[in-house]
Amino acid sequence: MRTHHLAVIGGDGIGPDVTAAALAGVRAAADRYGFAIETTEFDLGAEAYLRTGVALDEASTEALRRHDAVLLGAVGDPRVTPGVLERGLIVGLRVAFAQSVNIRPVRLYPGVESPVAGVSPDNCDLVIIRENTEGLYTGGGSISHPGTPNAVAIQNSITTVPATTETVEFAFRLASARRKRLTLCHKKNILVHAGQLWQDVVDEVATRYPDVEHDYVHADAMCLHLPLDPGRFDVVVTDNLFGDILSDLGATVQGGLGLAASANHNPRGTAPSMYEPVHGSAPDIAGKGWANPAAAALSAALCLAGLGERDGALALEAAAASVLAELPALAGPGMGGDTAEIGRRIADRVTDVDPAKIGAPERSLMTGLARLAPR
Repeated sequence: MRTHHLAVIGGDGIGPDVTAAALAGVRAAADRYGFAIETTEFDLGAEAYLRTGVALDEASTEALRRHDAVLLGAVGDPRVTPGVLERGLIVGLRVAFAQSVNIRPVRLYPGVESPVAGVSPDNCDLVIIRENTEGLYTGGGSISHPGTPNAVAIQNSITTVPATTETVEFAFRLASARRKRLTLCHKKNILVHAGQLWQDVVDEVATRYPDVEHDYVHADAMCLHLPLDPGRFDVVVTDNLFGDILSDLGATVQGGLGLAASANHNPRGTAPSMYEPVHGSAPDIAGKGWANPAAAALSAALCLAGLGERDGALALEAAAASVLAELPALAGPGMGGDTAEIGRRIADRVTDVDPAKIGAPERSLMTGLARLAPR
């Protein structure tokens, strides 16, 4: 029997609850499709940082490295300065494990209403591929004369051919496995140096994928086109900052952050990839059972796809989508059940759901990602 070893970081706030709910669905998929899941819990997040003053130590990094994948619930706590955990833990793991590709699906599932008029499941199924380790997020910079009226801040942005090429190559491979359309999103009319490097890399990689059509859109124009005509896009590739912002806009189009899944992907398979819902730790509702576990379950489905478990990933995605369609509200006390109860409903649905009920499985990101899973 195939066995996958998952490292689990529940983290802060609602993170442990949504992660537990997602794992119930993963185990149901394992039972249905004949593979095994072994999990190891890691005490990382705000509480650990407040005890030790360290967000991520070398011993934890090496222990995590020995796993096949990492499931992360959420990090963030008002007792910890913003950025300490996000940069120290999440960005730290992205860099340490060469998770150069961030995958953010933007899919409106049947029965879920978009707040944007005219958006339907038929015209909203795209993927934003974001370079995950460079750009303005490298952290380089300085402040001179801090705390004075003459303060000057410099924030460096780094763009390299190797990291950009790895991201663009993955995006083309995914586009070839999907609907054979790729869009580069940048701001090359203003960010002329970084923008030109991205365009040069896309043009070069495109020669190896003659079956994939590719075009370009400015990041500000993308903010207009994405909500008005999401069906225009299939695979969108972009830099770290633009991808972070645009994928949250995509989450709104698909129904809200509570449905937004993500993967921090190591495309070479040299270290584990990490999967996390986008919604954050939501400390204001921690412990109330008001968090929708769907984004965590959909992130766990991406995890199964990344491990090559296509059928399990499709079943977990379809189960989460079908339960979402039945909820009277997508978050809060009006959901018709607490976090754990909705997680149980998703896990129960995994056992007999038909993935074709939410659309052709061959078009699902889960299928494309499973095809590209490192062997």
